[in-house]
Amino acid sequence: MGRDVLKTGTFVDGFLVREKLHVGGMASLWRVTRDDIDFPIVLKTPLILDGDDATAIVGFEMEQMILPQLSGPHAPRCVAVGDFSRQPYLVMEYVEGVSLLPEFETAPLSVERVRDLGARIATALDALHRQHVIHLDIKPSNIILRTTGEAALIDFGLSRHEQLPDLLAEEFRLPMGTGPYISPEQVRGLRSDPRSDLFSLGVLLYHLATGERPFGFPSSRRGLRKRLWRDPAPPRAIRPEIPEWMQEIILRCLEVDPAKRHPTAAQLAFDLTHTADVRITERGRRMERDPLLTAWKRRWKTPFAQPAPETQIADQISAAPIVAVCVDLDASVALTTALRDTVGRILQAMPGARLACLNILRLNRIGINYALDSEGHNIHVNRLVELKDWARPLERHDAQTTFHVLEAADVAGALADYARANRVDQIVIGARGSSSVRRFLGSVSSRVVAEAPCTVTVVRAPALAEQGDGLDELAAAEQP
Repeated sequence: MGRDVLKTGTFVDGFLVREKLHVGGMASLWRVTRDDIDFPIVLKTPLILDGDDATAIVGFEMEQMILPQLSGPHAPRCVAVGDFSRQPYLVMEYVEGVSLLPEFETAPLSVERVRDLGARIATALDALHRQHVIHLDIKPSNIILRTTGEAALIDFGLSRHEQLPDLLAEEFRLPMGTGPYISPEQVRGLRSDPRSDLFSLGVLLYHLATGERPFGFPSSRRGLRKRLWRDPAPPRAIRPEIPEWMQEIILRCLEVDPAKRHPTAAQLAFDLTHTADVRITERGRRMERDPLLTAWKRRWKTPFAQPAPETQIADQISAAPIVAVCVDLDASVALTTALRDTVGRILQAMPGARLACLNILRLNRIGINYALDSEGHNIHVNRLVELKDWARPLERHDAQTTFHVLEAADVAGALADYARANRVDQIVIGARGSSSVRRFLGSVSSRVVAEAPCTVTVVRAPALAEQGDGLDELAAAEQP
Protein backbone atom coordinates (compact mmCIF):
# COMPACT_ATOMS: atom_id res chain seq x y z
CA MET A 1 0.00 0.00 0.00
CA GLY A 2 1.29 3.47 -0.78
CA ARG A 3 0.40 6.89 0.49
CA ASP A 4 -2.96 8.58 -0.06
CA VAL A 5 -4.76 5.56 -1.49
CA LEU A 6 -8.05 6.98 -0.18
CA LYS A 7 -9.95 9.62 -2.09
CA THR A 8 -12.74 11.99 -1.22
CA GLY A 9 -16.11 10.60 -2.25
CA THR A 10 -15.16 6.92 -2.14
CA PHE A 11 -16.64 4.34 0.21
CA VAL A 12 -14.71 2.08 2.58
CA ASP A 13 -16.85 -0.65 4.14
CA GLY A 14 -19.88 1.63 4.14
CA PHE A 15 -18.05 4.76 5.33
CA LEU A 16 -18.14 7.74 2.97
CA VAL A 17 -14.71 9.34 2.80
CA ARG A 18 -14.86 13.13 3.13
CA GLU A 19 -11.89 15.51 3.39
CA LYS A 20 -8.39 14.68 4.60
CA LEU A 21 -7.77 16.18 8.04
CA HIS A 22 -4.14 15.37 8.72
CA VAL A 23 -1.10 13.54 7.37
CA GLY A 24 1.63 12.50 9.78
CA GLY A 25 4.75 10.45 9.43
CA MET A 26 2.96 7.17 10.13
CA ALA A 27 -0.75 7.64 9.36
CA SER A 28 -3.33 9.87 7.72
CA LEU A 29 -6.70 10.98 9.10
CA TRP A 30 -9.85 11.42 7.02
CA ARG A 31 -13.25 12.67 8.05
CA VAL A 32 -15.84 10.02 7.24
CA THR A 33 -19.58 9.58 7.76
CA ARG A 34 -22.10 6.78 7.87
CA ASP A 35 -25.85 7.23 7.98
CA ASP A 36 -26.36 5.27 11.21
CA ILE A 37 -23.70 7.15 13.23
CA ASP A 38 -24.77 10.45 14.76
CA PHE A 39 -21.44 11.68 16.16
CA PRO A 40 -18.34 12.92 14.29
CA ILE A 41 -15.94 10.16 13.25
CA VAL A 42 -12.56 9.90 11.52
CA LEU A 43 -10.79 7.12 9.64
CA LYS A 44 -7.15 6.54 10.42
CA THR A 45 -5.03 4.50 8.01
CA PRO A 46 -1.30 3.74 8.14
CA LEU A 47 1.12 5.12 5.58
CA ILE A 48 3.13 2.20 4.30
CA LEU A 49 5.85 2.34 1.66
CA ASP A 50 8.66 -0.01 0.75
CA GLY A 51 11.40 0.40 3.32
CA ASP A 52 9.16 2.01 5.92
CA ASP A 53 9.94 1.27 9.56
CA ALA A 54 8.21 -1.97 10.55
CA THR A 55 7.35 -0.51 13.95
CA ALA A 56 4.75 1.68 12.21
CA ILE A 57 2.94 -1.40 10.95
CA VAL A 58 3.16 -3.25 14.27
CA GLY A 59 2.14 -0.10 16.15
CA PHE A 60 -0.98 0.22 14.02
CA GLU A 61 -1.80 -3.43 14.75
CA MET A 62 -1.45 -2.68 18.48
CA GLU A 63 -3.79 0.29 18.21
CA GLN A 64 -6.32 -1.86 16.34
CA MET A 65 -6.24 -4.35 19.21
CA ILE A 66 -6.28 -1.85 22.10
CA LEU A 67 -8.71 0.90 21.09
CA PRO A 68 -11.79 -1.39 20.88
CA GLN A 69 -11.11 -2.43 24.49
CA LEU A 70 -11.38 1.11 25.85
CA SER A 71 -14.46 2.97 27.05
CA GLY A 72 -15.25 6.25 28.75
CA PRO A 73 -14.55 9.91 27.90
CA HIS A 74 -10.76 9.63 28.21
CA ALA A 75 -10.25 7.80 24.89
CA PRO A 76 -11.96 7.97 21.49
CA ARG A 77 -14.83 5.54 20.89
CA CYS A 78 -13.83 2.83 18.43
CA VAL A 79 -16.35 2.28 15.61
CA ALA A 80 -14.73 -0.17 13.19
CA VAL A 81 -11.45 -1.90 12.35
CA GLY A 82 -10.22 -2.76 8.86
CA ASP A 83 -8.06 -5.82 8.25
CA PHE A 84 -4.56 -5.60 6.78
CA SER A 85 -5.49 -8.18 4.14
CA ARG A 86 -7.63 -5.55 2.39
CA GLN A 87 -7.56 -1.98 3.74
CA PRO A 88 -6.12 -1.44 7.22
CA TYR A 89 -7.94 1.32 9.07
CA LEU A 90 -9.47 2.44 12.33
CA VAL A 91 -12.71 4.38 12.42
CA MET A 92 -13.10 6.19 15.70
CA GLU A 93 -14.81 9.12 17.34
CA TYR A 94 -13.47 12.51 16.36
CA VAL A 95 -12.68 14.03 19.76
CA GLU A 96 -14.02 17.56 19.72
CA GLY A 97 -11.70 19.88 21.61
CA VAL A 98 -8.19 21.31 21.46
CA SER A 99 -4.80 19.65 21.58
CA LEU A 100 -2.49 20.36 24.49
CA LEU A 101 0.12 21.68 22.02
CA PRO A 102 -0.98 25.36 22.16
CA GLU A 103 -0.47 25.33 25.93
CA PHE A 104 3.21 24.50 25.41
CA GLU A 105 3.62 27.28 22.89
CA THR A 106 2.71 29.81 25.62
CA ALA A 107 4.56 28.12 28.50
CA PRO A 108 5.35 28.86 31.25
CA LEU A 109 1.74 28.90 32.38
CA SER A 110 0.22 30.02 35.66
CA VAL A 111 0.58 27.63 38.57
CA GLU A 112 -3.19 27.11 38.72
CA ARG A 113 -3.37 26.25 35.01
CA VAL A 114 -0.51 23.73 35.32
CA ARG A 115 -2.20 22.16 38.34
CA ASP A 116 -5.55 21.95 36.58
CA LEU A 117 -4.13 20.40 33.42
CA GLY A 118 -2.07 17.93 35.43
CA ALA A 119 -5.08 16.81 37.45
CA ARG A 120 -7.15 16.25 34.30
CA ILE A 121 -4.41 14.25 32.57
CA ALA A 122 -3.73 12.17 35.69
CA THR A 123 -7.44 11.38 35.89
CA ALA A 124 -7.37 10.22 32.26
CA LEU A 125 -4.34 8.03 32.97
CA ASP A 126 -6.09 6.50 35.97
CA ALA A 127 -9.07 5.58 33.76
CA LEU A 128 -6.71 4.07 31.19
CA HIS A 129 -4.72 2.05 33.74
CA ARG A 130 -7.89 0.66 35.29
CA GLN A 131 -8.65 -0.77 31.85
CA HIS A 132 -5.29 -2.61 31.83
CA VAL A 133 -3.60 -0.23 29.39
CA ILE A 134 -0.33 1.73 29.71
CA HIS A 135 -0.09 4.49 27.12
CA LEU A 136 3.73 4.77 26.91
CA ASP A 137 3.66 7.79 24.60
CA ILE A 138 2.25 10.64 26.68
CA LYS A 139 3.13 13.92 24.96
CA PRO A 140 1.29 17.16 24.11
CA SER A 141 0.01 16.05 20.68
CA ASN A 142 -1.52 12.89 22.17
CA ILE A 143 -3.71 14.76 24.66
CA ILE A 144 -6.93 16.53 23.68
CA LEU A 145 -9.00 18.63 26.05
CA ARG A 146 -12.63 17.87 25.27
CA THR A 147 -15.16 20.67 25.09
CA THR A 148 -16.77 18.99 28.11
CA GLY A 149 -13.56 19.39 30.14
CA GLU A 150 -12.06 15.90 30.26
CA ALA A 151 -8.60 15.09 28.94
CA ALA A 152 -8.77 12.44 26.20
CA LEU A 153 -5.73 10.36 25.24
CA ILE A 154 -5.18 9.41 21.61
CA ASP A 155 -2.68 7.41 19.51
CA PHE A 156 -2.19 4.02 21.16
CA GLY A 157 0.41 2.77 18.69
CA LEU A 158 3.09 2.35 21.37
CA SER A 159 0.72 1.27 24.14
CA ARG A 160 0.55 -2.01 25.99
CA HIS A 161 -2.55 -3.89 27.11
CA GLU A 162 -1.51 -6.36 29.77
CA GLN A 163 -4.16 -8.90 28.71
CA LEU A 164 -3.20 -8.81 25.02
CA PRO A 165 0.00 -9.83 23.22
CA ASP A 166 2.64 -7.08 23.26
CA LEU A 167 3.73 -7.29 19.63
CA LEU A 168 6.18 -4.42 19.96
CA ALA A 169 8.05 -6.08 22.84
CA GLU A 170 8.04 -9.42 21.03
CA GLU A 171 9.44 -8.07 17.77
CA PHE A 172 11.73 -5.17 18.74
CA ARG A 173 14.42 -4.48 21.35
CA LEU A 174 15.04 -0.74 20.95
CA PRO A 175 13.56 1.88 23.33
CA MET A 176 10.18 3.03 22.07
CA GLY A 177 8.73 6.39 22.93
CA THR A 178 9.20 10.11 22.23
CA GLY A 179 12.62 11.42 23.24
CA PRO A 180 11.76 14.25 25.66
CA TYR A 181 9.05 12.25 27.47
CA ILE A 182 10.22 8.61 27.57
CA SER A 183 10.65 7.10 31.04
CA PRO A 184 13.90 5.54 32.32
CA GLU A 185 12.39 2.05 32.34
CA GLN A 186 11.30 2.46 28.70
CA VAL A 187 14.88 3.43 27.88
CA ARG A 188 15.82 0.05 29.36
CA GLY A 189 13.25 -1.68 27.18
CA LEU A 190 10.65 -2.28 29.93
CA ARG A 191 7.00 -1.69 28.98
CA SER A 192 5.03 -3.10 31.89
CA ASP A 193 4.90 -0.35 34.55
CA PRO A 194 1.97 2.12 34.53
CA ARG A 195 4.17 4.55 36.47
CA SER A 196 6.04 5.12 33.19
CA ASP A 197 3.08 7.31 32.19
CA LEU A 198 3.49 9.30 35.42
CA PHE A 199 7.11 10.07 34.50
CA SER A 200 5.98 11.37 31.10
CA LEU A 201 3.30 13.47 32.77
CA GLY A 202 6.00 14.86 35.07
CA VAL A 203 7.94 15.97 31.98
CA LEU A 204 4.82 17.73 30.69
CA LEU A 205 4.22 19.48 34.02
CA TYR A 206 7.87 20.56 34.22
CA HIS A 207 7.69 22.09 30.74
CA LEU A 208 4.35 23.80 31.39
CA ALA A 209 5.59 25.23 34.70
CA THR A 210 9.05 26.39 33.58
CA GLY A 211 8.89 26.74 29.81
CA GLU A 212 11.82 24.33 29.49
CA ARG A 213 12.16 20.58 28.96
CA PRO A 214 13.82 18.77 31.89
CA PHE A 215 15.90 16.51 29.62
CA GLY A 216 16.08 18.55 26.42
CA PHE A 217 15.28 16.85 23.12
CA PRO A 218 17.66 13.85 22.91
CA SER A 219 17.97 12.13 19.55
CA SER A 220 20.36 9.28 20.45
CA ARG A 221 20.20 6.31 22.79
CA ARG A 222 23.09 7.81 24.73
CA GLY A 223 21.12 11.02 25.15
CA LEU A 224 18.08 9.07 26.37
CA ARG A 225 20.13 7.18 28.95
CA LYS A 226 21.31 10.41 30.53
CA ARG A 227 18.02 10.71 32.44
CA LEU A 228 18.91 7.50 34.30
CA TRP A 229 21.65 9.30 36.20
CA ARG A 230 21.44 13.07 35.69
CA ASP A 231 18.67 14.89 37.54
CA PRO A 232 17.04 17.95 35.95
CA ALA A 233 17.38 21.47 37.31
CA PRO A 234 14.74 22.02 40.04
CA PRO A 235 11.77 23.94 38.59
CA ARG A 236 12.06 26.61 41.29
CA ALA A 237 15.66 27.28 40.23
CA ILE A 238 14.27 28.27 36.82
CA ARG A 239 11.11 30.00 38.03
CA PRO A 240 11.26 30.90 41.74
CA GLU A 241 7.54 31.70 42.00
CA ILE A 242 6.69 28.01 41.54
CA PRO A 243 5.43 26.80 44.95
CA GLU A 244 7.23 24.05 46.82
CA TRP A 245 4.24 21.72 46.57
CA MET A 246 4.33 21.88 42.77
CA GLN A 247 8.06 21.16 42.62
CA GLU A 248 7.52 18.29 45.07
CA ILE A 249 4.92 16.74 42.77
CA ILE A 250 6.89 17.30 39.56
CA LEU A 251 10.19 15.93 40.87
CA ARG A 252 8.44 12.96 42.44
CA CYS A 253 7.03 12.12 39.00
CA LEU A 254 10.55 12.39 37.56
CA GLU A 255 12.20 9.96 39.97
CA VAL A 256 14.32 7.40 38.11
CA ASP A 257 13.07 4.60 40.35
CA PRO A 258 9.33 4.03 39.67
CA ALA A 259 8.85 2.98 43.30
CA LYS A 260 9.65 6.55 44.38
CA ARG A 261 6.92 8.05 42.19
CA HIS A 262 3.25 8.16 43.10
CA PRO A 263 2.04 4.55 43.23
CA THR A 264 -0.96 5.28 40.98
CA ALA A 265 -2.27 7.98 38.69
CA ALA A 266 -5.25 8.36 41.03
CA GLN A 267 -2.96 9.31 43.91
CA LEU A 268 -1.15 11.81 41.69
CA ALA A 269 -4.51 13.33 40.71
CA PHE A 270 -5.42 13.48 44.41
CA ASP A 271 -2.26 15.46 45.20
CA LEU A 272 -2.96 17.86 42.34
CA THR A 273 -6.47 18.54 43.64
CA HIS A 274 -5.46 18.78 47.33
CA THR A 275 -2.27 20.79 47.09
CA ALA A 276 -2.48 22.13 50.65
CA ASP A 277 -2.02 18.57 51.90
CA VAL A 278 1.10 17.78 49.83
CA ARG A 279 3.92 16.90 52.21
CA ILE A 280 7.05 18.87 51.29
CA THR A 281 10.30 16.90 51.40
CA GLU A 282 13.82 17.81 50.29
CA ARG A 283 12.54 17.49 46.70
CA GLY A 284 10.22 20.46 47.07
CA ARG A 285 12.84 22.68 48.73
CA ARG A 286 15.73 21.82 46.40
CA MET A 287 17.24 24.76 44.50
CA GLU A 288 20.20 23.09 42.78
CA ARG A 289 20.88 19.92 40.82
CA ASP A 290 22.87 17.17 42.49
CA PRO A 291 26.64 17.70 42.42
CA LEU A 292 28.33 16.32 39.33
CA LEU A 293 30.24 13.78 41.42
CA THR A 294 26.97 12.37 42.77
CA ALA A 295 25.56 12.17 39.26
CA TRP A 296 28.68 10.38 37.98
CA LYS A 297 28.45 7.82 40.77
CA ARG A 298 24.87 7.12 39.69
CA ARG A 299 26.00 6.83 36.11
CA TRP A 300 28.48 4.07 36.90
CA LYS A 301 25.92 2.16 38.96
CA THR A 302 23.15 2.44 36.37
CA PRO A 303 24.28 -0.37 34.00
CA PHE A 304 24.25 -2.85 36.89
CA ALA A 305 20.87 -1.88 38.32
CA GLN A 306 18.35 -4.71 38.23
CA PRO A 307 14.86 -3.86 36.96
CA ALA A 308 12.01 -4.43 39.37
CA PRO A 309 9.90 -7.54 38.77
CA GLU A 310 6.83 -7.01 36.63
CA THR A 311 3.58 -6.29 38.45
CA GLN A 312 0.07 -6.55 37.05
CA ILE A 313 -1.57 -3.15 36.69
CA ALA A 314 -4.68 -4.24 38.61
CA ASP A 315 -2.51 -5.56 41.47
CA GLN A 316 -0.61 -2.28 41.65
CA ILE A 317 -3.79 -0.21 41.74
CA SER A 318 -5.46 -2.46 44.31
CA ALA A 319 -2.37 -2.26 46.55
CA ALA A 320 -2.53 1.55 46.57
CA PRO A 321 -6.23 2.51 46.75
CA ILE A 322 -7.72 5.79 47.94
CA VAL A 323 -9.73 5.05 51.08
CA ALA A 324 -12.12 7.65 52.52
CA VAL A 325 -13.38 7.25 56.09
CA CYS A 326 -16.33 9.39 57.17
CA VAL A 327 -16.10 10.12 60.90
CA ASP A 328 -19.00 11.47 62.90
CA LEU A 329 -17.28 13.26 65.76
CA ASP A 330 -20.48 13.26 67.84
CA ALA A 331 -20.95 9.50 67.67
CA SER A 332 -20.43 7.10 70.56
CA VAL A 333 -16.91 6.15 71.54
CA ALA A 334 -17.71 2.53 70.71
CA LEU A 335 -18.67 3.36 67.16
CA THR A 336 -15.76 5.74 66.44
CA THR A 337 -13.38 3.16 67.89
CA ALA A 338 -14.86 0.39 65.75
CA LEU A 339 -14.55 2.67 62.73
CA ARG A 340 -10.88 3.36 63.47
CA ASP A 341 -10.15 -0.33 64.05
CA THR A 342 -11.68 -1.20 60.68
CA VAL A 343 -9.62 1.46 58.93
CA GLY A 344 -6.51 0.22 60.71
CA ARG A 345 -7.04 -3.31 59.39
CA ILE A 346 -7.53 -1.98 55.85
CA LEU A 347 -4.31 0.04 56.04
CA GLN A 348 -2.40 -2.89 57.49
CA ALA A 349 -3.44 -5.02 54.53
CA MET A 350 -2.69 -2.23 52.02
CA PRO A 351 0.18 -0.04 53.32
CA GLY A 352 0.31 1.83 50.01
CA ALA A 353 -3.23 3.20 50.45
CA ARG A 354 -3.95 6.89 50.69
CA LEU A 355 -6.34 7.69 53.55
CA ALA A 356 -8.73 10.64 53.39
CA CYS A 357 -10.37 11.33 56.77
CA LEU A 358 -13.67 13.18 56.29
CA ASN A 359 -16.15 14.91 58.51
CA ILE A 360 -19.36 16.47 57.24
CA LEU A 361 -20.34 19.84 58.67
CA ARG A 362 -24.04 19.91 57.89
CA LEU A 363 -25.43 23.18 56.59
CA ASN A 364 -29.03 24.21 57.15
CA ARG A 365 -31.17 24.13 54.04
CA ILE A 366 -33.23 26.98 55.47
CA GLY A 367 -31.95 29.54 57.93
CA ILE A 368 -28.57 30.90 58.98
CA ASN A 369 -25.38 28.85 59.09
CA TYR A 370 -23.00 30.01 61.81
CA ALA A 371 -19.20 29.80 61.45
CA LEU A 372 -18.58 30.10 65.19
CA ASP A 373 -19.79 27.97 68.09
CA SER A 374 -21.30 29.29 71.32
CA GLU A 375 -17.80 29.94 72.71
CA GLY A 376 -16.65 31.91 69.67
CA HIS A 377 -14.47 29.18 68.16
CA ASN A 378 -14.45 28.46 64.43
CA ILE A 379 -16.51 25.29 63.94
CA HIS A 380 -14.68 24.18 60.78
CA VAL A 381 -11.26 24.48 62.46
CA ASN A 382 -12.50 22.67 65.57
CA ARG A 383 -13.76 19.77 63.46
CA LEU A 384 -10.43 19.55 61.65
CA VAL A 385 -8.52 19.37 64.93
CA GLU A 386 -10.89 16.72 66.32
CA LEU A 387 -10.60 14.71 63.11
CA LYS A 388 -6.81 14.64 63.43
CA ASP A 389 -7.14 13.59 67.08
CA TRP A 390 -9.41 10.72 66.02
CA ALA A 391 -6.81 9.50 63.51
CA ARG A 392 -3.80 9.86 65.80
CA PRO A 393 -3.90 6.24 67.10
CA LEU A 394 -3.51 5.06 63.50
CA GLU A 395 0.02 6.50 63.65
CA ARG A 396 -0.20 7.56 60.04
CA HIS A 397 0.23 11.32 60.01
CA ASP A 398 2.27 11.45 56.83
CA ALA A 399 1.91 12.36 53.17
CA GLN A 400 -0.48 9.44 52.68
CA THR A 401 -3.11 10.78 55.10
CA THR A 402 -5.21 13.89 54.59
CA PHE A 403 -8.05 15.52 56.52
CA HIS A 404 -11.12 17.23 55.09
CA VAL A 405 -14.15 18.92 56.64
CA LEU A 406 -16.87 19.08 53.98
CA GLU A 407 -19.69 21.59 54.36
CA ALA A 408 -22.95 20.36 52.84
CA ALA A 409 -26.68 20.21 53.43
CA ASP A 410 -26.89 16.68 52.00
CA VAL A 411 -24.50 14.42 53.91
CA ALA A 412 -24.85 11.29 51.77
CA GLY A 413 -24.73 13.30 48.56
CA ALA A 414 -21.56 15.09 49.68
CA LEU A 415 -19.84 11.77 50.39
CA ALA A 416 -20.84 10.29 47.04
CA ASP A 417 -19.71 13.44 45.22
CA TYR A 418 -16.37 13.44 47.04
CA ALA A 419 -15.77 9.81 46.13
CA ARG A 420 -16.65 10.46 42.51
CA ALA A 421 -14.48 13.59 42.18
CA ASN A 422 -11.45 12.06 43.88
CA ARG A 423 -11.55 8.55 42.39
CA VAL A 424 -12.04 6.98 45.83
CA ASP A 425 -11.83 3.18 45.82
CA GLN A 426 -13.49 2.52 49.19
CA ILE A 427 -15.62 4.45 51.69
CA VAL A 428 -15.73 3.40 55.34
CA ILE A 429 -18.70 4.78 57.26
CA GLY A 430 -20.41 4.19 60.59
CA ALA A 431 -24.07 3.24 60.99
CA ARG A 432 -26.48 3.02 63.89
CA GLY A 433 -29.14 0.46 64.66
CA SER A 434 -32.57 0.30 63.08
CA SER A 435 -35.53 2.45 64.09
CA SER A 436 -38.93 3.26 62.68
CA VAL A 437 -37.83 6.81 61.78
CA ARG A 438 -34.82 5.60 59.82
CA ARG A 439 -36.84 2.90 58.10
CA PHE A 440 -39.20 5.62 56.92
CA LEU A 441 -36.69 8.34 56.06
CA GLY A 442 -33.68 6.23 55.08
CA SER A 443 -30.20 6.37 56.61
CA VAL A 444 -27.06 8.13 55.43
CA SER A 445 -25.13 4.88 55.27
CA SER A 446 -27.76 3.16 53.11
CA ARG A 447 -27.86 6.14 50.73
CA VAL A 448 -24.07 6.15 50.44
CA VAL A 449 -24.14 2.44 49.63
CA ALA A 450 -26.70 3.13 46.91
CA GLU A 451 -25.13 6.28 45.42
CA ALA A 452 -21.35 5.97 45.84
CA PRO A 453 -19.33 4.88 42.77
CA CYS A 454 -17.08 2.61 44.81
CA THR A 455 -17.00 -0.09 47.50
CA VAL A 456 -18.65 0.97 50.78
CA THR A 457 -17.89 -0.67 54.13
CA VAL A 458 -20.49 0.01 56.82
CA VAL A 459 -19.30 -0.33 60.42
CA ARG A 460 -21.57 -0.80 63.44
CA ALA A 461 -20.86 -1.12 67.15
CA PRO A 462 -23.16 -4.06 68.08
CA ALA A 463 -23.24 -3.39 71.80
CA LEU A 464 -24.52 0.11 71.18
CA ALA A 465 -26.79 -0.60 68.24
CA GLU A 466 -29.64 1.34 69.78
CA GLN A 467 -27.52 4.48 70.25
CA GLY A 468 -27.15 7.08 67.53
CA ASP A 469 -24.11 7.45 65.36
CA GLY A 470 -24.96 11.02 64.46
CA LEU A 471 -24.89 10.54 60.69
CA ASP A 472 -28.31 8.95 60.61
CA GLU A 473 -29.61 11.62 62.97
CA LEU A 474 -28.45 14.15 60.35
CA ALA A 475 -30.32 12.22 57.68
CA ALA A 476 -33.51 12.51 59.65
CA ALA A 477 -32.91 16.19 60.29
CA GLU A 478 -32.49 16.84 56.58
CA GLN A 479 -36.00 15.74 55.71
CA PRO A 480 -38.57 18.52 55.17
